[in-house]
Order: sequence, then C-alpha cells, then structure tokens
Amino acid sequence: MTGLPSEVEVAVIGAGAAGIAAARRLSEAGTSVVVLEARERAGGRAWTAQAEGLPLDLGCEWLHSADRNVLVPLAERAGFELYRKAPDWTTRLRRSGESAEAEADWLRERDAHYWAVHRAAAAAEDRPASAVLTPGGRWNALLDAVSTWANAVELECLSVKDNDRYQDTGLNWRVRDGYGRLVAALAEGLPVAFGAAVRRVDHRGRALRLETGQGAVAARRVIVAVPTAIIAEERLAFDPPLPDKIAAAAGLPLGLADKLFLAFDGSLPGIDSDAHLVGSTRRRETMSYQVRPFGRPLIQCFFGGRFAAALEGEGMPAMAAWAADELAALFGGDIRRRLRPLAASFWRRDEFALGSYSYARPGHADARAGLA
Repeated sequence: MTGLPSEVEVAVIGAGAAGIAAARRLSEAGTSVVVLEARERAGGRAWTAQAEGLPLDLGCEWLHSADRNVLVPLAERAGFELYRKAPDWTTRLRRSGESAEAEADWLRERDAHYWAVHRAAAAAEDRPASAVLTPGGRWNALLDAVSTWANAVELECLSVKDNDRYQDTGLNWRVRDGYGRLVAALAEGLPVAFGAAVRRVDHRGRALRLETGQGAVAARRVIVAVPTAIIAEERLAFDPPLPDKIAAAAGLPLGLADKLFLAFDGSLPGIDSDAHLVGSTRRRETMSYQVRPFGRPLIQCFFGGRFAAALEGEGMPAMAAWAADELAALFGGDIRRRLRPLAASFWRRDEFALGSYSYARPGHADARAGLA
C-alpha cells in the first residue's frame, strides 16, 4: 500500500506469520485494518532468499506436524508444491562416523532423555532440561547440540515444563520453492505498510496512537505480533508501560539458530540426496548438515545457541571454515575445494528479530499465556 491511513479499526504490528494470519481474518470479516511492518518485505523470520537461481530458506523451513499444520492446506490452495519426503534425522549418526551400535545407543539415550524431561515436567518445580542429563553421559554433548538446533538454546536454559508442552506428530514436510515465499504469498492483497516500524503505542486515551517511522496511525484496537525480544528490550514501547507483558516476554527470550548454505560440486560416497549428518557427536559446538537438499548442488549447515552467536560475530568466512573442517574430518580434505559459501543467516544481528525462535526460561513456562 502507499501511504498510511490516519485511522483504522485495527492495526496489526508485524507482517510475520502471526500478523499476516490476523490481518487475513480481519480483512475477510470486513474490518478496517492496516499491517505495520518494519521491513521492506513480508514474512519476518520466514525468508526465502535466492542465490544462483536456488531458493534458500534462511529462516523457518519445516512444516512440522504437517498432518495438522494450518499452513498445509493454505499452501496447497496457493499452488505451492509440498515436498513430503520424511527427513532422516534418526539415522544421521551412521553417516557421521559412528557405528550402527553407537547409533542405536544414541537413540535409546535420546528417548530416555525425552521421557526424563516429561517426568520432570510433572513436578511442581520447573527445572532446566539439563538437570535430567545422565551425569557424565556419552551423549550429553550431542543432546545439548540437538537442543540448540531444536530449541535454539542449550539445555541448561530450557524449561522442562514448556519443552514438554510442545506437541509433534512426527510428520515434517517442506515447501519446494521456499517456506518464506509461501508466507509472503499469504500476505498478498493485504494492506501492509512496509518500512513502518512502530516505535510507540500510546494507549492513554480512548483511541490508540501508534507512532511509526512514516507517521502516526490511530486505531481502536492493536494486535502486537512481533518477536518477544522486541517487547522485552522495549524496542516497541508502550505508554503507559505494560510491565507484566515485558516481564512475560523476558521469560520467553529468542534463542539463536542460524544456517549456512555451501555450493557443493558433486556427491559423497554412500550419501544420498537429502541425507542428514552431524559434524561431531562429542561436542556441543557442531553443525547439522543436509547434503543436496531437494537434489540441489548444496550442503545446508544448521547450528545454534552460543556457538551460533559466536560465529555470527566472526562472520560467514568463519562459519564456512568451521563447516569445511568438520566435513573434511568426515570425508577427507579433498572436499574443501568443492565447497563455496553462498549465503548465511544472522538472526541475532537482525534488528527486527534479535534471534530465531522463543523458548521459556526455567520457571517461566506459563509466560506464553501471560504474553498472549
């Protein structure tokens, strides 16, 4: 849209998935609405970039619980092709230098850990997920690494109660042309004002006043659909303040999970397209790799937590060097000359995200309801 309306019934702050969903519902109901988006694109942390003609999901990628995920029928109606091949996450250790016996032992320990989290969640005290690790356990480092990929944070920072509430049917699909493109397509036709970062919501009077970089908008209601870190750090201010909401957001910080895409020439012996593997099973600071996703000439690298934060600070060359070292350790030094960095995400640096996805700190498992 061009120009901001002076007044609407409802203003939605943020054109990520939640803001788009709210605006679609409101528009379909005939409500006067505007979406105020700080970026120059829709989608938020759903972002499909392009390099050398290839779509690269720098943000979210998986349609988890695809059999009940509301985006699946929306994608099908919008004409997006869904890639239904199941990921081989449970068998990636056999491609990572471990024996079949070691992989079976890992799967037993992983399942035992998740059951231990479930039992701990039933207790009155909300403990960190690291509290249920086997002391000195062989697979503790890998369990922690997996948490940085799945939760974007280390186990010591993660609430067992909140983690146990996550429900997953185990069906995981992807969008061949990009998850970010799907979310952006769902915003088409909506009244979205880009480059309109909201700095303050004045709710002292009967009408709300939203101050943006493009001017002010008056609204009867506002839906706030921004990352928790934006609220916790008061990048979006409320006048008068909303201390309960700020405290709830602070209990739900954004962890960090980043991606690196490497152009990859050729194939690897015994490794099929779409295959996953792990750089190291003995340290927390490691990457998960997907070789030739969708059959494309790429290796996708995924890493999270404090490890990702450190690599963000060093930049894409450091990310690529780490990945090349791990892959060379698994497949020999010749692989280095076949790798070339294409793109990487830097979600902690992103001023409109400040991280990847939220987790609850121990003791803050109920903050999601309070924030909503």
